[in-house]
Amino acid sequence: MAASPSTIVFDLPAPDFSLTGVDGRTYRYADVAGRKGTVIVFICNHCPYVLAVIDRLAADARALMAEGIGFAAICSNDAAAYPDDSFPKMKAFARDHSLPFPYLHDEAQKVARAYDAVCTPDFFGYDAAGKLKYRGRLDEGRTTPPPPGARRELLEAMRSIAATGAIPPDQTPSIGCSIKWKPGAS
Repeated sequence: MAASPSTIVFDLPAPDFSLTGVDGRTYRYADVAGRKGTVIVFICNHCPYVLAVIDRLAADARALMAEGIGFAAICSNDAAAYPDDSFPKMKAFARDHSLPFPYLHDEAQKVARAYDAVCTPDFFGYDAAGKLKYRGRLDEGRTTPPPPGARRELLEAMRSIAATGAIPPDQTPSIGCSIKWKPGAS
């Protein structure tokens, strides 16, 4: 079943974290933050919504990172119930899709809770001061590519945030597979 964020409160500070990346390093928010802003996106390896956007996501991340916007992805799914989202499979996924950003494992699901993440993909765009300014989608593509000429919504929003610090108007929430919570955790 598709899920989408319901209530969005802007200007909240980015929750900090300490998570292991597929490269073996431990990352905190400050380690992935860019001088002009930061995107934190919750993804997983098996969701059809993620699979449909992952290569466009990686391309837009490359563009934003080149402009001083930090980027990281986090997988918080219950790997015991969804083995395709295990840490070893995350490593293969990052390699297979040439992810240019840290792909982090939230095994305890505490970071997903702190961010109030609900779906994959779920995007959180922060300004240079670490305040939430964007909670929209990558683009209008869902499980199929967007139509020709569609706006690159995340890319445009983060460029605007970097330039003005303002909350972009008319944000369309992301939609995707629900986070796969561990039993008793939801």
